[in-house]
Amino acid sequence: MAKLFIGNITHETSDSALQEWVQSQGFKVESAQVIRDSVTGHSRGFGFVLLQEGWRLKEAIAQLNGKRMEHRILTVNEAVPLVSKNKDNQRRTA
Repeated sequence: MAKLFIGNITHETSDSALQEWVQSQGFKVESAQVIRDSVTGHSRGFGFVLLQEGWRLKEAIAQLNGKRMEHRILTVNEAVPLVSKNKDNQRRTA
């Protein structure tokens, strides 16, 4: 499986709407998650989609990046692990 980062989604987009949209573009989806603010619960404007067919990752990026969803042009890339800094300001993966 492979994970997509999808940015510039509307604040009203739900997990299921994101999953259904990616599926409607011809890809099999394991799960989709819209990232929400921990205090307000509002969407932060991006999410992640786990593809069932990881070998189609590059195809999904090429096909979905720049497409419109709910009147917004999406940014689609391969999701990468979160990188944070420790107390010594050195990078480490989360």
